[in-house]
Amino acid sequence: MVDARKPAAAGVFYPADRELLSRSVREALDAAPQSRSPRGPRIPRPRAIVVPHGILGTEGAVAAAGWTRIAPHAARFRRVVLLGPAHHTQFVGIAAPFADSFATPLGVVEVDRIAIETARRFPQFIVTDEPHEQERSLEVQVPFMQTLLPGALLVPLLVGEVEDVDSAEVLESLWDEETLVVVSTDLSQYYDAAAAQRVDEATARAVETLDALPIGEQQACGYAALRALLAAARAKRLRATRLDLRNSGEASGDLSEVVGFGAFVVG
Repeated sequence: MVDARKPAAAGVFYPADRELLSRSVREALDAAPQSRSPRGPRIPRPRAIVVPHGILGTEGAVAAAGWTRIAPHAARFRRVVLLGPAHHTQFVGIAAPFADSFATPLGVVEVDRIAIETARRFPQFIVTDEPHEQERSLEVQVPFMQTLLPGALLVPLLVGEVEDVDSAEVLESLWDEETLVVVSTDLSQYYDAAAAQRVDEATARAVETLDALPIGEQQACGYAALRALLAAARAKRLRATRLDLRNSGEASGDLSEVVGFGAFVVG
């Protein structure tokens, strides 16, 4: 047995104390808005969500807006395919870890090793621990999963340099009716607030139309993972709905350089 992948972000990006972390997640979920979409569309039964990689503050509130949609459907899901960017390591393809579980202060989540071994048939799919060791983009979603889907298995995937068709191929092979797909990504980064609002609004519209082409590294840090989801969702004839769209300046008051956060549900 391989040791659990130890948390790298606890105490930095989210609380390291078990009780404080549990309370923070619950409070975020309880406070999550039902929808901030001005058009008020009907929210579909979720097959996937797109959420920012945070638990605390504005980022956590927006993430909770996506995760709270899962609660009424929790019994449906036996597995979570979690995709995000690698901030510290460059690589080609989609990377799964060797670890048999992911640990947070709330405990451990078992990794679906059978799914990972099955996906190794794709040449663009690799198994390596290096990009996962210090990466927070997946880790910060695990406490939400532990709270809402405590019995589910995890398939943690970091998406590197890869063509949309190749990443979507891997995702589609893992995405059955009992699997929730979660894409962890922030949106625009370090624009002033007015520019960020324009960029993020355009990105949100692209997500809502399942149009991957306008989304690049200026639009989302996890653009490759997001593009994979949009391509796979289009192939399945699903639709995406905006749940929340904000930026860090709304809470901090610093409008000179902000980070955009969006939550979407796909179903």
